[in-house]
Amino acid sequence: MMAVNIFQKIIDREIKADIVHEDSECLAFRDVNPQAPVHILIIPRRVIRTHADIGPADRELLGHMHLVAADMARKLGLVEGYRLVINCGHAAGQTVPHLHMHLLGGRDLSWPPG
Repeated sequence: MMAVNIFQKIIDREIKADIVHEDSECLAFRDVNPQAPVHILIIPRRVIRTHADIGPADRELLGHMHLVAADMARKLGLVEGYRLVINCGHAAGQTVPHLHMHLLGGRDLSWPPG
């Protein structure tokens, strides 16, 4: 059995979060350690450990998460642009074993990112 991660605790309301979007498939909330003026985490309700673990059955969920990201970007006024980041695995900076997408914006974002 997999240990419950912090994102699952947010979904289950065991830990408070500044939730900005919620539906039957995913949740979006402000990052507690923002790396940009706008830093939203978009997570699926269903635990998928990493991006490497996705499969054909996840197609609609991932598409939905991207639609949520685009909608959030519009609602948050990110008209000059934004970045979507999915870290996959420890070496890439993934710190929570629950697939999540970072929506970053509100300032110029440099390249390469890391």
